[in-house]
Amino acid sequence: MKRNLRKKHDQMLAVDLGARSTKAVLLHRRGNGFALSKYTILDTPIFEKIISEDLLTEHLRAIAQAMQASGKPVALTVGVEDTLVRTVEMPPMPPETIRLILKNNPRVYLQQDLSGYVFDSYSVNALNSTVASKEPQAKAKVLIAGAKDQIIANYVGASKRAGLVPDHIVPGILGPVNAFELAMPEAFSSQTVALVDIGFRSSSISILQEGELVLNRVVNIGGDRLTTGLSEAMSIAYAEAESIKVGMPTEVETQLEVLISPLARELRASIDFFEHQHERTLSEVYISGGSSRSDFIVQSLRREIGIEFKKWNPLTGIQLALNPAQSAEIEQIAPLLSVAVGAALTAF
Repeated sequence: MKRNLRKKHDQMLAVDLGARSTKAVLLHRRGNGFALSKYTILDTPIFEKIISEDLLTEHLRAIAQAMQASGKPVALTVGVEDTLVRTVEMPPMPPETIRLILKNNPRVYLQQDLSGYVFDSYSVNALNSTVASKEPQAKAKVLIAGAKDQIIANYVGASKRAGLVPDHIVPGILGPVNAFELAMPEAFSSQTVALVDIGFRSSSISILQEGELVLNRVVNIGGDRLTTGLSEAMSIAYAEAESIKVGMPTEVETQLEVLISPLARELRASIDFFEHQHERTLSEVYISGGSSRSDFIVQSLRREIGIEFKKWNPLTGIQLALNPAQSAEIEQIAPLLSVAVGAALTAF
């Protein structure tokens, strides 16, 4: 996705508020590129539906302290279950007009009653008012993103109270897309690929066609279901099941294959829908998230879906300026950072 050029930042703190853990990264400009100087992973506070401003304030204070980031601009992500991201065709018009139309009557373009939502947009084919005046019937592809205004208000208020400067609020589903553009520029711009990010409660699939996001979907199956199922099947503790899932899956192949199958079917259905609608064949699937660290899970999805699955590193193309302790573990941590890294890149 094309990054916002509204501001030029020298550094950006990005916070990915996951269902189980919060991942934060601090990126700096370095020459024509970027460098990662710090990251942290903290347990996300337990909450129902929408995290309160008070609870989020305390959480962001802890992150700012861990990252030594007080006073810095911050980009926050909204979970895949709490955002709407969709590409629609609209007459060319300024973004502020699009936001007003969607606020007053979202059903016209989104076929849903989304009262109490905040919207933003990006014109995919960058048609502007000059083009519109020459071709009044032209339509623009517009990427629409929306989230409940209460979530946005809580994010902004909590950031300020935590001593941070709220700069961007990014749909979590777009994080891997932005990180992939920098990490794999050739595949991003010239191929038809899918990005699968396996989160804690859910997984997202985003299909890119020559740099354009043409389909995104959230599947309510994530790493937690795999770990919980393994724990119950083997009568072992959750933490032990998680360790086995990632580190020693050959010991539990049968159990894991059964648990992976529902996720594989959902991903296959999304791919089939895209290929039928667009008459294009998907070449490869790139996978991230905590469960992607398991070779067995990646290979099982490859076998069940029948498409090449590849791991990718969201820090490819980003210089590492970490302390020795973080440098030693970054290879294992990197697959968890795709959403946070992508959110940071969006804000530069």
